[in-house]
Parts: sequence; structure tokens; C-alpha cells
Amino acid sequence: MRREATARVRALREAALAAAVPGLRSAEGRLHWLRGWDEAAGLPSHIERRAAARAAQLAAATPVIRDGELIVGKPCYRELTAAEAAELGERERTAPPWPGGQESHMAIDYEKLLRLGLRGIRAEVAERRKTATGENAAFYRACLIALDGLAALAANYAATAGREAGLCQNPERACELREIAARLGRVPAGPAGNFRDALQAVHFVTWALEGLYQLGRPDRYLIAFYRADVAAGLLTEEEALEWLDCLAILYNCYVPRGLAAGWMVGGRNADGRDVSNELTRLCLESIGHVRMIYPGIGFCVHPGTPPELMDLAMEQLAAGCSHPALFNDVVITDGLRALGLGPEEACHYIHSTCVEITPATSSAVWVASPYHNLPQLLLDLIEAGEEPADFAALKVGVRERLRAVVRAEACEQNRIQRLRREQGGDPLVSCFVNDCLERGLDVDWGGARYNWIMPSFVGLANLADSLVAVERLVYREGRLTLAELREILAADFAGHERLRQEIVNRFPKYGNDDDEVDALVCEITEWIVDAVGEHETARGDRFVPSLFCWIMHEQLGSVTGATPDGRVAGFPLGDGSGPAQGRERLGPTASLLSSTKWEHRPFIGGVAVNLKFDPDLAGPGAFAALRALAVTYLERGGFELQINVVDRATLLEAQRDPERHRDLVVRVGGYSDYFVHLSPAMQAEVIARTGHRL
Repeated sequence: MRREATARVRALREAALAAAVPGLRSAEGRLHWLRGWDEAAGLPSHIERRAAARAAQLAAATPVIRDGELIVGKPCYRELTAAEAAELGERERTAPPWPGGQESHMAIDYEKLLRLGLRGIRAEVAERRKTATGENAAFYRACLIALDGLAALAANYAATAGREAGLCQNPERACELREIAARLGRVPAGPAGNFRDALQAVHFVTWALEGLYQLGRPDRYLIAFYRADVAAGLLTEEEALEWLDCLAILYNCYVPRGLAAGWMVGGRNADGRDVSNELTRLCLESIGHVRMIYPGIGFCVHPGTPPELMDLAMEQLAAGCSHPALFNDVVITDGLRALGLGPEEACHYIHSTCVEITPATSSAVWVASPYHNLPQLLLDLIEAGEEPADFAALKVGVRERLRAVVRAEACEQNRIQRLRREQGGDPLVSCFVNDCLERGLDVDWGGARYNWIMPSFVGLANLADSLVAVERLVYREGRLTLAELREILAADFAGHERLRQEIVNRFPKYGNDDDEVDALVCEITEWIVDAVGEHETARGDRFVPSLFCWIMHEQLGSVTGATPDGRVAGFPLGDGSGPAQGRERLGPTASLLSSTKWEHRPFIGGVAVNLKFDPDLAGPGAFAALRALAVTYLERGGFELQINVVDRATLLEAQRDPERHRDLVVRVGGYSDYFVHLSPAMQAEVIARTGHRL
């Protein structure tokens, strides 16, 4: 029986929907950071100065506790006074440069946090500092400064909750506020003693780190607390679900829309046994209560996944929820083992925002760094006036251009990593990432166990479909020369609409189980793996490829001219590694067959395949067919599958009346967003996707 969300959860959800989230860091927070930076000018090292700035920001932050909240901690988005705004502008002029590159996009070591608390971690740092010298000693001093700032923030929240309890006229809410104050007096400073403490601790630290940090695998690190509290009569299943709902809603209070953050559930341990449990089910059930863009929940599926959990996941998707995304636990763990991880670590991964896989607790991996435009490689060759003698030579030309752009961008990412070594540093995060404390090195110094860089490649379907068109028109049938095709593309098919329609409607397209075009996709993915594998990061680790797009299919598409596959200039590229919008003509089975003919395992950086269905899944036959499709995709080696169940009429109505559909969530390119907040081009792209029926 499906449980309804509580009144508290419904009220918190409405408040979160109505509130704007300006950014991961508030203007107030930026001002406090810069004040701390300037005040710490006399410290002996850059890393200590950054830690002091961070500590000042945390210690001075204004606590925010909203009515009805059980778990607290969020930025204060107050408007600065005129004097503060002027001060911020002045301090920004002398602010330290940020060299760029990735940060966050990982899960910290929550088990360690819950086991030791900040005091225990601080004691470890202090002990290591005793024998450290040089930059290692400076790093440990920085860690102590940052940890003290975080402890001060928690103490301020505890004091604020206590004061508000004394002023509250509602006895029930006053009691809740006193409990919040007491809880924040215990955690995160000390070890968590129960389920509620643990939820407060992991949220508080995650929010305070400021970034796209994922909550890892909460069904694993919280289950002992849950079971102990239930056994002691301190917690019911319904209460735990309400607390998980409250935790989920909080992500929507500090992560701006258009990004991605969340957690994963399910999967296996190193022995290959399923590790799902009571909390796995509650996390999946919570999706239907929250129905917001965050958290992005990944469900790790394998042959031993309990059928009832798979059914629950599919029920949420069939009901129109955009979560969970289905991740192939077998493919991902195999891919991680191939990258050198041991059995235990390979089973403990996280989708670091959208679909990028990083090892939980031990990662300073840079995801989607950068995005590459695949069809532009072919356009560049054509626009350069090259005339390859045959189709094989043309493919060689595209492949060599791919290698060249990958090489150039690898050099650029490594340049930024070296700058981060000098100008970056995040000692607070480093306290929670293996093996930074062991090595005495910050995450920006290479202290983490894994330091991959994962470039992503956008427009796979467009490149494959374009190569088919060029092969037919130029090399097989001789209807055009490359020079003539160049002129047609430059004119955006003006005067050649009949040809464009022929290309779109009659030529083979990826997504229809057509071996000709699918073989090209296999070739392209092999080119990518080879090109990326040629390089090493500045931190001495590897480059790992990705095939997903986030919002970059729109952004790259907007600056990409017409392509030989019939796509017009400016239209978004394909939305993932599945077929381009509207081109799968033979139904979802053929689409998924095409999407699994190439090897997904090397693409640990993330693979996103979208399927859209019309909402006619009420009947048992349709639901069973949807479930069977998902299982088939995973059994055939598919990496990740995300499902939208929404009809074209609803999307068009949402365009006409956005206020009425303000909480309509759709899957985009690996993440979820509110449809009414998407750009017109992105809305058109989502509408253009094929809506399958079962």
C-alpha cells in the first residue's frame, strides 16, 4: 500500500518549490570568506590562508531554521546592506584568482564522519601534525583551522535553535527546536548515536562543504542506526520515511536548479551479494513524496536485485517521477575493476552528479572535463575543404581530428591541475577524503586516492547518422561532392529541404537496430576510448571517457551549424548516448538494442540513455513491458537508463500555462529539471523526443 507524504513534508516541499536558490554560496557567505582571506594575510602558507577564510565564512554564517524543519542547515540568502554590498565589491577586486577546473562531484567518507565526529577527525589530524614537516605540516594546520570553523557553525546553529525554542509559542514546535539544539550539540562534533543524529550530521557537513557533493550510499551507512533505533522502540518506519523525505527536500533548498545532486541505493558487496535493505525501499518510496529535481537518486541494479524493489522503482517511473535512474551494477563494477580498483572499492561508487561514476570516499576526480562536440569534428573536416578519396579515408580524418582535440584539451586540463596545486586547496574537504590525511596532502595537491579526469563526448548519434549520410550521398551514390555538401550545410539546407527530408526520413538512423549505422557507433566509441587512453593527468592518474551531455547538447548545438544527418543549425545535439531526438522509428526495443551494441564498460565517466513514454502505463501489461525493457537493456550491458513518462500534450500545456505545471520534472541529459524553467530550445528538444507506447 502506497503511503502518502505527511503534512509536514507537503508543507516543506511547497516552501522549497516557491523559494529561489541563487547559488551554492550566498552573497553573505562570499563576503565572510573574503573578510577571512584578508584578515589571514599574515599566515605562513596559501593553504592555511584559504582554511582561515573558510573558517571565517562558516563561523560567521547566519543560521537559517525554517518552520517545520526537522533537519537544519542551509545558506542565508539575505540581501546585503548597501555598506556590505560596497565592501563586497571592494574586496572582490583583490580576491585571489581561481584557476578553474572541477571540484566536489564526489561523496565524502560519511562512515568516518558518523564514527568519529569532527572531534575524532581533529584528533587524528593533530596527531599526524606532530611529526609532519614542511608543506605537510602546513596542510595539517589548515585542516585544524577549517574543522574548527565547521564546529563553530554547528555550535551557532545549536544556540539559535535553543533561542528560537524559548521564543516559540507552539509547544510542539518548541519541543522540536529543543531537540534540534540538543542534536547539534552532539553532531557533527561527536559520533552519531542514532538515526536522527546521523541524518543531521551527514546533511550538515554536506551542505557546509558548498558544492555538488553527493550523499553516497545512505542505505548502507545508515542501516545500523535505523535497525538499532527500531529495535529499541525509538523509531518507526513511518518516522524514518518522513525524516528521509525532509533530508531529500533540503537538497532543493541550497542546490540551484539545472545542476545535479543526490545519492545511490542498492547494489552488491565485494562478494557479489545484494546489499539492499529496509532503507533502500524507503529511499525509493520517498521519491514519490518529494517529486522534485533533487535528490537525483540512482538505483544500482544487478541480477540479484530483489524483484519487489525493481517493481517499486518502475512504479515510481511509471507514475511520472524522473527518479530513480537505473544503473547497471555489473557493468560499472566491472569497469571500475578494469581501472584497477579492488572488489570492495569497485562496489562502493557514486554517480557524482548526473551519471559520472567516481569511487565513493576517495575521489578528487574531475568529471566532464571538458565536453567535446563530436559532429563538429566532421564539420571541421568538410569545412576545411579536404576531399578524402573514400569513406575509409574520411573516417580516418575524423578520428585524427578527435585525437587532436582530445590531446589539446588534456594539456589544458593538466595545466589547470598544476595551477590548482599552487592557487587552490580545500583542507576541509580533504579531511573527509581518503588518502589526504594519510599522505598529508590536500585534494588539490593529489592527496586523494583517485585523480582521474573524465572528458565527455556529446552528439554521438549525430556523428554516426551524419557519417551514414555522407557515405551514401558522396561515396556510394556520388550524388554530391564534399564541396557541394559543404555549401548545402552552410546554407542550413535552404533550397534543399527535399534532400533534408530524405536524409531524415529515409536514411538509416542510430536507434532502429540497423547494423550499418550501429557499427559506426561501435567504431566511434572505440576511437574515443583509444584517444582518451593515450593521456595521463598532471597528478599521475588516468583519463577516463564519458558519453553524456548534461545541458551541453543544447549549448553545443546552439553554436553548431547544420549537420549532414539533417539536423538544422542551432538545434540541440542528441541528448545522450542513445538516438537523436525523434529518430527511433521502430519502438523502444529497437532503440535499446542499438544502444547496447557497443561496449559501455570503458565509459566509467558516465553513459546516459533516455527513453520517453506516453503515460498509458496503468495496465499490468504495459507496466510489465516497461519493466522488461529496462531489464533487457541492463542484461545487454547497458550502463544507465533514465525514463520519462510524460505525454506531448502535457508538455505543450506546460508551455502555455507554466504556473500550473511549475513542478513538472523531466529528464534532460543525465539530470532532471523543471520543464517550465528550461530554455525554449531545451523544451523543444524534450518535446521532439520520441514518445513510445507499450
